[in-house]
Amino acid sequence: MRILLTNDDGIHAEGLAALERIARELTDDVWVVAPETDQSGLAHSLTLSEPLRLRKIDDKRYALRGTPTDCVIMGVREVLDEKPDLVLSGVNVGANMADDVTYSGTIAGAIEGTLQGIKSMALSQAYHHAGGRVVPWEVAESFAPKLIRQLMDVELPDWTFFNINFPNCAPADLKGVEVTSQGKLDFGLTIEEREDGRGFPYYWLRFGERKGDFRTGTDIHAVKNHKISVTPLKLDLTDYTVLDRVQRVLNGEDVD
Repeated sequence: MRILLTNDDGIHAEGLAALERIARELTDDVWVVAPETDQSGLAHSLTLSEPLRLRKIDDKRYALRGTPTDCVIMGVREVLDEKPDLVLSGVNVGANMADDVTYSGTIAGAIEGTLQGIKSMALSQAYHHAGGRVVPWEVAESFAPKLIRQLMDVELPDWTFFNINFPNCAPADLKGVEVTSQGKLDFGLTIEEREDGRGFPYYWLRFGERKGDFRTGTDIHAVKNHKISVTPLKLDLTDYTVLDRVQRVLNGEDVD
């Protein structure tokens, strides 16, 4: 099996090193094309106004001055001589659940792999934000190889991929794996105004306390309860429940 790895935290991220170790539990044919710098929050964006500069770091290991989407495209279309069997994106610092999947560069790596016709998975590791960043990478490293093997046997519809989130707990405290739906969180960003050395204002977006829908069966409920969340996500964003209603309105018909 040939695996292509990418991420959004950058080529030097701890999570990418963890993902390489995970992938090498599955195969020796592991390729890395990851962003030169942190690309968190850039979602499924392309670099169109600047050149893509590719730097070979080692055998089968490359850094690209671009986004996670760029990395997968370059990996599949330029670096590799044939398509990989699997694209893994991550392991992200922090969970990618609920509404956050729309912002995530980690998710974007899996989206692009899916668009290229390759089975793809995004992996993220939750951690505790207070008191400094301590990320329990051992959770993802301990359980991801077996989980990926199992998920490789699942026949997926076109344009569907897996979003996997590992909980913030010790491996011994893990309570299993749950197949989940995408949850809902409130908007968690605040705007902090600051002033530079010349007195001009500038702004930082900051994450704050978040509230959400923690119903049983959602990704955020599973991770909060020390379970690995596996969510099948699809790229077809059509709301089929509304199609007929919209058509009837445009036809001038009454809509209940």
